[in-house]
Amino acid sequence: MRSLILSAVAAAAFVFAGSAAQAARLTEKPLVDSNWVEANLDNPSLVVVDIRSMTKEGSPYDAGHIPGSVYAPYGKFGWRAKVDNVVGMLPPVDVISGRIGALGIDNDKQVVVVPAGQNSSDFGAATRVYWTFKVLGHDAVTILDGGQRAWLAAGKAVSKDAVAPTKVAFNANFRPELLASADDVAKAQANGVALIDARPESQFKGDAKSGVVARNGAIPGAKNISQSKFYSDQDGAFVASDTIAQLVGDAGVSSDAKEITYCNTGHWASVAWFGLSEVMGNKNTAMYDGSLTEWAADPSREMVIPE
Repeated sequence: MRSLILSAVAAAAFVFAGSAAQAARLTEKPLVDSNWVEANLDNPSLVVVDIRSMTKEGSPYDAGHIPGSVYAPYGKFGWRAKVDNVVGMLPPVDVISGRIGALGIDNDKQVVVVPAGQNSSDFGAATRVYWTFKVLGHDAVTILDGGQRAWLAAGKAVSKDAVAPTKVAFNANFRPELLASADDVAKAQANGVALIDARPESQFKGDAKSGVVARNGAIPGAKNISQSKFYSDQDGAFVASDTIAQLVGDAGVSSDAKEITYCNTGHWASVAWFGLSEVMGNKNTAMYDGSLTEWAADPSREMVIPE
C-alpha cells in the first residue's frame, strides 16, 4: 500500500519539478556554526526553524530563541505521522508540504534547523527534519551544529518575541531514492545493498527492544553502527567525516556503496543517514522510515539474533 502511495506521490511531484524553483543556497554545508547563523540572520532568504520539543516547564521557544526564528516543535508540529498503523512515517507529501509552507518556507528559502543539541538522540530530531526536506527535493537546508546549546555557549543573543510566519506555497519535488520501503529492505541483500542498524548494540543483539517493536533482534545481514557514535554528547557537536569513515570501516561496510539505515521508528536512523550521506558523502544512502516498527509487525518478515 505504501509503495503505491509513494509511486503516486512521485508522479505528482514530477509535475512540479519543472516549476518548483530551487533556492539560491547560502551554504552547501550540512552543518553550520553559530557565527554563520548570526551573520546571516538579516538575510531575507533565510528561515531559522526552532524544533525544540515542549518540556514540563513549557515552551523552550517562549523562554528564549534565536532572533527571528519560527517554531515547529518536533513532537507536535507534524514532522512525522502514523501511516497504515505505523508510527513515525513521512506524512503524505501534500500534507507536510502545506505545513512547511505555513512556516513561511517556499522553494526560494534557505532553511536552518535548530534542535536543543543536548545529546545524539535529541539531535536526531534535526537530522530527521533535514532528511524530510531532502526527500521533498529542497537542498537549501542545513543544521546548526550543537543546536541551541551551541548558540548559548557562544554567547549569542536570544529573543522572546514570537514570530508569526506568513503562509506561502512550498512545492515538493519528491525523491524516492532517499526513502526505502519494506520491500526495498527485503531485497537489499540480493541487490547488494547494505543495511545499517542505528540502534544501541543491546537492541541490535536482541538483549533489549523498544516498546513499539514487536520482536527482538535485527533484520538479517544488518551491521550495527549506533546513532550515539555520530554525535558527541560531551562536546555538543556532530563528529567529523573521518570519524564516520572509521565507524564504517569497523562495521565492515563500504564507504560508497548503496545502503539503507534503519532503527525502531526512523528517528535514530536519520542520525546515521545524515552522517553517512551528508557528512561523509555517500549519496547512495537511503533511510527506512518504517524501520522495525513496521518490519517486526509482520511475522512473515525474518528477524535474527546476531552472533
